Parts: sequence; structure tokens; C-alpha cells
Amino acid sequence: MARTITRRELARLAAVGLAASSRRGSAAQAAPRPQGRVGLATLAPPADGRPLDPAAARRAVEAALAACTGLPTAAAAVESLFAAGDTVGVKVNALGGRMLSPRVEVVSALAALLRERGIPPHRIVVFDRSSRELARAGFPVRRDGGDFLCYGIDNDYEREPSTSGEIGSCFARLVSSTCSALISLGVVKDHDLAGVSAGLKNLYGLIHNPNKYHDHNCDPYVADVLNHPFVKGKLRLVVLDGVTAQCHGGPAYRPDAVWPLGTIAASADVLAADAWAWKAIDAERARRGLPSLERAGRPPRFLATAERYGLGVGDPRAIAEARA
Repeated sequence: MARTITRRELARLAAVGLAASSRRGSAAQAAPRPQGRVGLATLAPPADGRPLDPAAARRAVEAALAACTGLPTAAAAVESLFAAGDTVGVKVNALGGRMLSPRVEVVSALAALLRERGIPPHRIVVFDRSSRELARAGFPVRRDGGDFLCYGIDNDYEREPSTSGEIGSCFARLVSSTCSALISLGVVKDHDLAGVSAGLKNLYGLIHNPNKYHDHNCDPYVADVLNHPFVKGKLRLVVLDGVTAQCHGGPAYRPDAVWPLGTIAASADVLAADAWAWKAIDAERARRGLPSLERAGRPPRFLATAERYGLGVGDPRAIAEARA
């Protein structure tokens, strides 16, 4: 049975928060993050299923990060969000396999920017719920060496559940204890229950029992995961690999529903990227003669709930697109 956070856990969370604040240094003193702003950069899918050009991926990631923060360079953007003392967890969504997961070239470009910020490779952890899914999506699974670490949660959760709103879950210890900062790196795709699976539904991979929280378009449960202290105080950035996107049949890969969106999106407002993805998916559905997600009975209601929690801008009509 789920329980509330104990005094001991609250003390630990406070200690983690104080330590993270001291590690953030200049990042903690940076200007407030732009609300509702999404940085967009073009990255066309290569022909014939070839890998992305790493240099092109790097340029697109840099441009999206600078655009989403309104700062002149990607280096300045990363410095405003992360400190050299951070341990950064990059949560990817590898459910779609090689055809509909964040591309390794995009992840590598983001990791390179973090290293240039002064964060060493052993404190950059690319992860998902299982090492098996990461390997199937083409990621180099490793717990040491390389330009970044990459491994699954692999059932390493807190021993006891804690609550946030209507969820009662054991969180991955990687998130609760190891990482001082998080990035959600998802893809742009629809979800047969939540409506949108982009940066926020990706966070279901942080808890041990996501199968319990899919009623009512996953609302308020996605927002409640985001609002948990292990996440709310750490999630600094959402990046979406929208090189290829999917407008129907998600979350699994469905080849007849993908299209070349050709975009990398980023936002320091952790709701805004999903609100933008909702617009992009609905626009493609309209082009195909499909009903909107709202008319199909699966709007991403969790965005409005998370906005009521004060976590960002979740209304697609209020999103400011900054095209690099």
C-alpha cells in the first residue's frame, strides 16, 4: 500500500536539495527560464534509413537549446541549466526500438554539450527502464567508460513507495539518489491512452508500477509523477527527437503512421515541449483526415493538470515557438 513520504525521507530530500543548490552554482543564479517557449531546429531524416550525420545532429541540438532559452549559444544555455558539479540523468524512451526512439547521434550531441560544461562522462547517465530495451534501440549499454554511461534501471527501485497526488510508487534509485539533475529526451508520438507520449509520459519509466496509472488519459497521474520531489526539483530540460514522428497507433512503432517531421525541439519549461508535440500531432492527423486527439477521446489532459500545479505552460495555444 502506498504511503506518504516519511520525516526521514523529507530530511534526505532537503539534504539533496541543499547539495544540488550548492553544486548548481551559477546555474542557480541564472535568469528565470522562459515560460511556454519551445526552441525548434531543423534536422531532416536521412534517406534510405541511414544514420544521422553526427555534425548535423550537433548543430540542431545546439540551435534548439539556444532558441529555447533565448541565449546566444548552446554553451550559455547549458550553463544556465546545469552546473559542473551536477550528475545528470538523461531519460530516453526506447520503447519504439530503432525505428522510433531518440537517435544515438542526438543523445551523443547532448552529452557532448554537458561534458563541455565541465560534467565528466561518469556523471552523465543515459538511461531507460531496462538495459535490454536500450540495446534493442541501438544504445551502447555500459556502466563505465565512453563519452557517457548508459544502462537501464533494471528493477533497482526504492524499497518503499511514496506518494504524490494520486500515485503511490517506488522511484528508481538512480533518480531518487544518484542524479541531481534530469533531462527527458523523448520522441514525438501519439499514445493510445494518454494522447501524447513525448517528454512527460516518458517519466513513467521512473516508477515501478506505471501500469496502474492509465485511466482517464493518464490524468492526473503523469502530472503527479512530474510533481514528485524526486522529479520536480531536478527536471531542468525536455528535448524531443522529432526527426521522424508518429501521429497514430502509438506508443508502439507503426510504420504507416510515421512522417518526417524533421525537427529537434527543446524547452526549459517542462510542459511546453509536450504542448508543442500535441499541436504537431494534431496537424498531421488533420492532413490525413483523422480526428483530433480531443475528438478521438484521448486529449493529453495531464498537461492542464500539470499547469494547475504551477509546473509550466501546458496550453498549446500559449506556446511560443522559437525557430532557429
